[in-house]
Amino acid sequence: MKFLDCMKQGKTYIIAELSANHGGSYDRAIDIIRAAKEVGADCLKIQTFTPDTLTLDCDNQFFLPASTGLWKGMRSYELYQKAFTPWEWQADLKKECDRLGLDFLSSVFDPTSVDFLEGLDVEFYKIASPELLDIPLLEYTASKGKPMIMSCGIGTQQEIWDAVNACRKQGNDQIYLLKCTSEYPTRFEQMNMSLIPAMKEEYGCPVGLSDHSMGHLAAVVAVSLGACIVEKHFCITREVETPDSTFSMNYEEFKEMVDRIRDVEKILGDAKFPQTREEARKPRQGRSLFSSAEIRKGECFTSDNVRSIRPGIGLAPKYYHDLLGRRSVRDIPRGYPLEMSDLEGEKDV
Repeated sequence: MKFLDCMKQGKTYIIAELSANHGGSYDRAIDIIRAAKEVGADCLKIQTFTPDTLTLDCDNQFFLPASTGLWKGMRSYELYQKAFTPWEWQADLKKECDRLGLDFLSSVFDPTSVDFLEGLDVEFYKIASPELLDIPLLEYTASKGKPMIMSCGIGTQQEIWDAVNACRKQGNDQIYLLKCTSEYPTRFEQMNMSLIPAMKEEYGCPVGLSDHSMGHLAAVVAVSLGACIVEKHFCITREVETPDSTFSMNYEEFKEMVDRIRDVEKILGDAKFPQTREEARKPRQGRSLFSSAEIRKGECFTSDNVRSIRPGIGLAPKYYHDLLGRRSVRDIPRGYPLEMSDLEGEKDV
């Protein structure tokens, strides 16, 4: 499973979200899975729901069509009819992921979806932002003892705590939170990415990003702030219109994001201080103590015949004051690096 390997190795785990981008075509879903592998994703994610597991087919005032946004004029039930991934596809989608070496992940929305995915032997679960508030669902899902990746797009500070505690009460501490803004697409000024390190500190959980903004800048910033997961909606081309296509990354954009994230990882390194001179610098880098004039055996080291200069191949400059006033134990020509043994000379008092 790539997920746990990435977490152990400190590598950013990159999720390609299929969502509704199959547009009702099984063959397109397979094509997107194969493309996700090609662009460097670690995981292909779907959503396991039906319109009836998410809402009611109802026309009263509580279920009015959206008045703004991407899905203006569409009732939620109608949107979910267009967006859902048929359950009869999902075993075969997982098999294709397994064949390609991609992890397979799905969001769950009610206990029936959890039970269904348990039958597919999935290895972890995703919780979408609205379901973060469904504590009974979180408890049931967490009880399966598998990693929980939870988007926090609409959660308050306390509601996120409620979700974390619901998992922990089930004995499940494999919790990964995703900073998320539930706007499609998300504008940069809505993102508040500084919450990523703050969330890690607050909840004691690894934190990633579920990103609905355009381009890869937010993902790169998130990784630089310590995000361990990046999730982005993915399609091969936005020319195939689906409920999610307008804010999804296409093939070239996703590949560019993966490449830039891997570059950021190289730049960030491993946060380990160099322990030896060899780790810290090349042999001739830095400064060291040199004879700036000829020094005879028995002659004192002084500020007139010793200088700290480049290259850094001699005695470290921190020994300068210890060396001054000692008598040289050897003849030293001008322009030679001083050595540790030169500190053994008698101090001229």
